[in-house]
Amino acid sequence: MKLPRRNFLHLAAGAAALPALPRVARAQAYPARPVRIIHGFAPNGGSDIIARIIGGWLSDRLGQSFIVESRLGNVTNLATEAVIRAPADGYTLLLATSPNATNATLYPNLNFNFLRDIEPIVSIGRIANIMEVNPSFPATTVDQFISYAKANPGKASYGSDGNGTTSHMSGELFKLMTGVDMVHVPYKTAPLALADLIAGQVQVMFDPIVRSIESVRAGKLRPLAVTNSMRSPMLPEIPTVRDFLPSYESSAWFGFAAPNGTPVEVVDRLNKEINAALADPKVSAQLADLGVTVSAGSSADFGKFVADETEKWGKVVKFAGIKAE
Repeated sequence: MKLPRRNFLHLAAGAAALPALPRVARAQAYPARPVRIIHGFAPNGGSDIIARIIGGWLSDRLGQSFIVESRLGNVTNLATEAVIRAPADGYTLLLATSPNATNATLYPNLNFNFLRDIEPIVSIGRIANIMEVNPSFPATTVDQFISYAKANPGKASYGSDGNGTTSHMSGELFKLMTGVDMVHVPYKTAPLALADLIAGQVQVMFDPIVRSIESVRAGKLRPLAVTNSMRSPMLPEIPTVRDFLPSYESSAWFGFAAPNGTPVEVVDRLNKEINAALADPKVSAQLADLGVTVSAGSSADFGKFVADETEKWGKVVKFAGIKAE
């Protein structure tokens, strides 16, 4: 029996859609049980709070618990490997962070390849550092700082809270791009580094904005610029390093990832829902209080960003000869 063309096309279209039905069903059924969000930082810290803000929103939205778990050790590598080795079913997620990009070069013998072994889901946002100096330092702009450092090689020292941290990497990127000679002074903790900066024992620091802003507002530190590509709403009058040094950008970043091979429909569902969370004024306000500038987008956007960050910081690690502690 010969079917009319219209009926044939209708049936063909329906048949073509059949393979997509199980994927749609799985996406609608997800999550059917609690989901774990693992990160590599201490409980009650900034990363933990960010994970709980997004996890709490998802729990309310999707009707299943999103349980945040801290897995400390080896500068987030233990947490990352735990997620990579988990079943690729969407029930174990990683709060991916900037150390995932630097660790790829800092730790040459990792048991995993981050770019190969994770499935990017979505970017959450970034936290800028402040390039700040002791008020007695003879520079009020980035240009003046560069001029001073070039005229006085090795006399300017910058503090950080340890090798491979964002404050350290920001300083080394600055050195790479300007050619200035600054001495890196690593501290065991950020408060010790800040105390010595305020006391004038070191001259400059690239510190997360939320950690230094009260000292800046109190006049204990002089801000020269923020390290993000755009000005910070927390210090809107302060320029960016990029205003003086085109293409400079350094920030702590956060996003969600899953084990490689996680079903695309689950990744798409999580991407859609987390983007909705980031668009919620309550969530964005909570993140802003932590200094986070929201940067939502597609899973492909986040994957490209992570790859670009890994390449950029790999060059910095090699330039500075940084070794993991």
